[in-house]
Amino acid sequence: MNDGTGTLLKLAGHFALMSLFAIGGANSAVPEMHRLAVEVERWMTDQQFTDMFAIAQVTPGPNVIIVTLIGYHVAGLLGAVVTTLAMCGPTCVVAFYIGGVWERFKDAPWRAAIQAGLLPISIGLIAASGFVVASVAAHNLVAVVIVLAAALVSYATRLNPLWIFVAAALLGLAGLIGA
Repeated sequence: MNDGTGTLLKLAGHFALMSLFAIGGANSAVPEMHRLAVEVERWMTDQQFTDMFAIAQVTPGPNVIIVTLIGYHVAGLLGAVVTTLAMCGPTCVVAFYIGGVWERFKDAPWRAAIQAGLLPISIGLIAASGFVVASVAAHNLVAVVIVLAAALVSYATRLNPLWIFVAAALLGLAGLIGA
């Protein structure tokens, strides 16, 4: 097995496993993606990971695009395909079978208890993802203020997040956010 095949198998295995624990969507697995790509495998730097996260968030489509970008960065087009299929495939199969069981027991008390327990878990996982990305992005006082302002505006208003991205991009172009 050559190094390329080994890398693809490693990507497939890691992301397939990660997909099964991404309760709340792909963004809930961002801390694990970061740990794997930056700290364990050293496929990229903190800044590269954060840049990919930002690109994935501003790109139209599902938020799972970060997985595709990581795969592309590590192993080109084939890596992008492998990571995307690994992240989406297992959960699609599980969702298909669980969905049928879930619907049959729609009035069961245990179903309501499971749903009630999954909500705070998914919120916690997504919050941890935000913390991981913010801790890398907030590299100076101006960046910290922008992170906090974006969070506050997102929470307190119904402003489309794209306007927040536009504002941050303009601040970056103006040279107010340095690397």
